[in-house]
Amino acid sequence: MSLRRLAEKQPESFEFTPESKAWAAKEIAKYPSGRQASAVISLLWRAQKQSGYWLPLPAIEKVAEMLDMPKIRVLEVATFYTMFNLEPVGRHHVQLCGTTPCMLRGAEDLKAVLRKRVGEAGHVTADGVFSWTEVECLGACCNAPMVQINDDYYEDLTPENFLRLLEDLAAGRSVKTGSQTGRVSSEPAGGLTTLTTLYGVEGRGGRATAPAPANDRSGAAATIDEGAGNSHIEAELGR
Repeated sequence: MSLRRLAEKQPESFEFTPESKAWAAKEIAKYPSGRQASAVISLLWRAQKQSGYWLPLPAIEKVAEMLDMPKIRVLEVATFYTMFNLEPVGRHHVQLCGTTPCMLRGAEDLKAVLRKRVGEAGHVTADGVFSWTEVECLGACCNAPMVQINDDYYEDLTPENFLRLLEDLAAGRSVKTGSQTGRVSSEPAGGLTTLTTLYGVEGRGGRATAPAPANDRSGAAATIDEGAGNSHIEAELGR
């Protein structure tokens, strides 16, 4: 169970930027009159992102004011969901998945990298660049082990490529999100073993022609074009 307490040191106030205010107005407008409280999680998330990925008390109170909600109700939401960081975090906040699939695939080795490079969980490095925490399943089990850093997932991690990823982030270099081994989506690491006549072993496809269904008397064949990353099927008559 997570210990959920507000940070002792809090800023004196919080205000959404004009851009965030306009965004919040659109979110609130999605709900019928009297149901604006439904936007509470969205607004809290925006406030957290604006505050450097942590959620101060004045931001919680500002969201309550905007949604005409009792402050305690918004505080209940903020303290219940672990997606909200109640204390300051590093510029790159690492959430390490430690649930069973990731644990079996090497999450403990990633944890050792974090302890050596960053420090213990909950610690912010002196330069303000990194912090980390262990979390429950993030839903990328096929590509375990993995971490979430701010808004993005980094998957198929090893101690070596994870440390390289952290060093690149610290240096301000651009990094690749998703799989760190070149895997496509959640396809088998060794290449496809089924539907290879359609997509190729690597899963990147190109353009392949599938036989017409047995009950199709039109002579049509299905073609698949993955050149732009999205599959679509076209009917080719007489080609």
